[in-house]
This record gives sequence, structure tokens and C-alpha cells, in this order.
Amino acid sequence: MLEKYLDQITFESQEDFKNNFEIKVPTNFNFAYDVVDQWAAKDPSKKALCWTNDKGEHIDFTFSQIKEKSDQAASFFQSLGITKGDMVMLILKRRYQYWFAILGLHKLGAVAIPATHLLTKKDLVYRNNAAEVKAIVSVGEKNIIQGIEDAMPESPSVKQLISIGPDIAQGWHDFNKGLENAPPFVRPAHVNTNEDIFLLYFTSGTTGQPKMVIHDFIYPLAHIVTAKYWHNLSAESLHLTLADTGWGKAAWGKLYGQWIAGANIFVYDHEKFVPAELLQKMQDYKITSFCAPPTVFRFLIREDLGKYDLSSLKYCTIAGEPLNPSVYESFLKATGIKLMEGFGQTETTLTIATFPWIEPKPGSMGVANPTYDMDLMTADGRSAEDGEQGEIIFRTDKKKPIGLFLAYYKDPELTKSVYDNHTYYTGDIAWRDEDGYYWFVGRNDDVIKSSGYRIGPFEVESALMTHPAVVECAVTGAPDEVRGQVVKATIVLAADYKSRVVADLVKEMQDHVKSVTAPYKYPRIIEFVEELPKTISGKIRRVEIRGGEK
Repeated sequence: MLEKYLDQITFESQEDFKNNFEIKVPTNFNFAYDVVDQWAAKDPSKKALCWTNDKGEHIDFTFSQIKEKSDQAASFFQSLGITKGDMVMLILKRRYQYWFAILGLHKLGAVAIPATHLLTKKDLVYRNNAAEVKAIVSVGEKNIIQGIEDAMPESPSVKQLISIGPDIAQGWHDFNKGLENAPPFVRPAHVNTNEDIFLLYFTSGTTGQPKMVIHDFIYPLAHIVTAKYWHNLSAESLHLTLADTGWGKAAWGKLYGQWIAGANIFVYDHEKFVPAELLQKMQDYKITSFCAPPTVFRFLIREDLGKYDLSSLKYCTIAGEPLNPSVYESFLKATGIKLMEGFGQTETTLTIATFPWIEPKPGSMGVANPTYDMDLMTADGRSAEDGEQGEIIFRTDKKKPIGLFLAYYKDPELTKSVYDNHTYYTGDIAWRDEDGYYWFVGRNDDVIKSSGYRIGPFEVESALMTHPAVVECAVTGAPDEVRGQVVKATIVLAADYKSRVVADLVKEMQDHVKSVTAPYKYPRIIEFVEELPKTISGKIRRVEIRGGEK
């Protein structure tokens, strides 16, 4: 079955890709059996996971070892009463046990819920009850274990607590010993259909309670486009996506598409992001492909990249938030590598991308992934023309794309509010140029309406980011009696500029924006802060800056 996904098809143009790419979907597809175990059978010694941490530890895992460990995990989970359809939360940071655990759950037809270790007691109680979580597998660190235990009196559905160490608290199962002592795994007679729930993600939305996004068992197949045709991976690649396993980005870059392509996944398990240490790892392990959010690249370009031998690095991709052109140009100048942007949501897979066969336009997300029937819809319901802003939508009347979410779990009303009449409304505003490239404007709620103009926060942020004083910034609309709204910029300053006179710096920033983009877009209000409010997945919470919910 593996051969169905491994044919080394390449494309010469976007038209070629659109006309000739197709994903063949088998009946009852299961990623753990049909990809990982097939790799183990086909090439058992092939490296699958290269794990290292900030303590200097290092372990390589072959596909044969990954199969063995995931079989043990499935057997161990069975002994705890976990079975098809059960909800299991994984709070495992970047520990290698994450890959054993999630594949073990896939082999049982259970539902994996990746989650971040930053969750508070309130967050955990909400998630446990909303999803009826049956078991939690967690790193065994005292503060994290304590937070989970504090949530237990208000989480009646949780029956099993499992720790990977180093601490195994009273009443917790030892994951590592459980695997060692697990009886031989016997595959259940019926594991899943393609339509069963495979993954549940709590989105850390910029407004409201997190939504429960559910994906089906064929979701990994959609990441063939992510890994092979965006990350540009092959069986010889050593790929690093910088993401905690609690984020949706880990599914994009640290598991499904990468292993379908046969790539070796590199994991750097670190507690604190230090740009210099990351660059050293990339040099020492000879990383060939790298993907990270724009924030990471903003810090990397402030390092002396010439100090590191990055000659093995051939390809870099970027997603999570829009890429400022200034970051693109700085990284290109320092490394000779073009940053290839991509776009998607927790509810989708990669929907817009700068593919290898197209030339990137700095600041553009790229072109449409043809497996999605995408359009831009104007406020009055028309298809937007080139150069006209519209909401990104996906039509499913002809065929539902692989990778589009099933629904918001147990919330048909919320689902209907964004996915109705065979159309999924993303809430993201963009425009398309005459070459078919898409340019991000902002979330529907974030677009600023000032004196009759519609101003996208990203275009103002991009202008501000070209000033050397700006490390990070967020642009929002502020109420104004005359103009309706005015542009407000909230800025994190570089250390060298923190002692400057505020009034002088504000004027300098305003004049800079006027010189870089249309003068009417300049920020009439500028506030300097030590840090920007963000979600637990690192996205800027503009609602909080605007004075909304905390």
C-alpha cells in the first residue's frame, strides 16, 4: 500500500500540478499501519526520527523501532481500557515518547488530543469536560503534574493518568515501564473507517473559548502536499519543523506528510528558544530542510548567520503568521535561501503555498493548493476580481477536500456558522494579484475601517518591521469619533532604542510608515510594550490589545 503514496512525481508548473495531482484514498486508511508499519517492512533500518535535546542527549530511531514502540504503546493503552473512539490528551512537549503514544492511539482507533504544557487548571478542566477526555499522557514534571491533578476533581471523565517521567506521581501509570512490560500487540479486528474521528485540536483562537476541531483518518494524506510539495522533501531529507507537539503545526511538520515522503524528522527538544543554540544544532546535524513561524526567522536574522556552516540547508518554509518582506530579504541576503511561505488553518491543511516550481513574491502567501476549491468572496457575495479584497472560502459542492475538518465537535451551531451550504468560510481576508498569488490582509474582525478606507493590519506591520527599532508589532483599529477607527501600532522595541525619547520615536515611526506604504495607513496611535499578548500557540491576541476579553 505504501507505494501508492511514494511515487516520486514532480511537477514543472502550477498548471501541471493542478491538472495532474491526485491523492488516492484507500478504504479504512490508518496512517500508523499503512505508512509507518509499511516503512518498517520495506526498509526497517531507515532512520525515521533524530531526537536531541538541550542537555546534549541524542537518540536515533528507525522505522522498525518506531513500529515496535508504537505497538507496545497500543498494547499498554489496551491494558488500561483505552479503545476505539476514546479521547486521550497528550501533553508531551517535544519528548520522543509523543511519537510512540500518538501512533499507539492511531492503532487502536482512539482519538488523540495534542495539547500544550502551558495549560492552566481552568484550561484543563474546560478541555477535559468538553471532549470527555478519558486519559492524559503527560511529561512527568512536578508543576505540570500538579496542574493536571488540580483539575481532576472537576474532570470526572478522566480515568487514567500516565507519566513519561522523570516523576511518576502516586496514582499515575509509568508510560516507559508500561511499554517494556506490554504483551505482544494484537491488532483489533476493526480499527477505523475513513470517516471516524482521528484527531481533536483545541484551537487557541484569538477570541472566545477554544473550538474543538475534529479531523478524520484520511487527514494525514492531505499532508502529502505539505511535505512533498511545500517542504520539498524526499526520502533523503532531514527535516526540522520548530513546533511543540501540542500545536497543530507539529502535525503539519513533524509527523504525517514527512513520514509519507520517507523523510527523517529532526526533533530539537528544548525548554527555551535560543537562536544561537538552534543554529548550532542545524549546523551540527546538517539539517536539509527547515520550517518555522516568522517570529523565529525574525530572531535568526539578528544573529551573525555567517558564523555557522549552514551549507547542508537547502530549503526553508514559513507559516503561522504572515511573513514580512523585510525578513524575507534579510534571510535571503544572509543565506541565499528563499523563504517559501504557506497558509492554512487548524480546520484545514495547507491551502495556499509557495511551491518549488513558482518564484516567491516576498509578502505573498503563494498560490492556491488545487486540492481545495478556493475562492475569494466579497462582502456582497461576489467572487472577488484580481486586486479586490475578499474572504477566503472553500467550496465543497463538487467534492470535499481531504484535510478539511469534519466539524466543531459537539457544536453543530458553531459549525454551521462557518461551514454551510457546501461552503467553508475561513474568516481570513486576502486579495489575489494578476499572477494568481494571494496576499494576506487580516482576519475579518481585524480589518481596520478608517475614513472609508479598509486597511489590513499586516500591510502596516510589514512597513513597521522594516524599521530597525521594531522587534515585533501588532496593528489594530482604535475607535475614533471622526474617522470611525484609526490605526494603532503596539510595538516591542529593540534594546538599543528603549532609551530614546518616546515622542521623537513615535514621529520617526509614523514618518517611516508614510514613506514605505500609502500615507493614509500610518499609525496615529503608537504604544511601546515589553511584549505582545499571545495565545498559547504564539499567535498575537489583537482582541486583547483592542481592549476586549483577557
